[in-house]
Amino acid sequence: QVQLVESGGGSVQPGGSLKLSCAASGITYSTYVMGWFRQAPGKERERVAIIDTVGATNYAGAVKGRFTIFKDNVETTLYLQMSAVEPEDTAMYYCAVDRSYNMMINGWAQHWGQGTQVTVSS
Repeated sequence: QVQLVESGGGSVQPGGSLKLSCAASGITYSTYVMGWFRQAPGKERERVAIIDTVGATNYAGAVKGRFTIFKDNVETTLYLQMSAVEPEDTAMYYCAVDRSYNMMINGWAQHWGQGTQVTVSS
């Protein structure tokens, strides 16, 4: 059974930093594309960042240069380092995995975590 458990969310001031974690279990880690998505109140879910099976990354334009996605292959944990955060980054952040890169790029995934809330406010 696939389990994705996010942690690290919270409140942060504009310009600050936050690191999200996603502990993955029940998957063959090296064969899955992994990513972070977010959904703000009243808005559609959007892709934030994706990392494929060989470590290549893809970022949404709104976060490029500010967020970094990376994974720890030993601990099977996915991370999202958020820097220079803005109020527009306020959202529920979800970890997701799928075998298909194209699915993830288009906002779909086979398995999702429960989410962790990030609030950016002064």
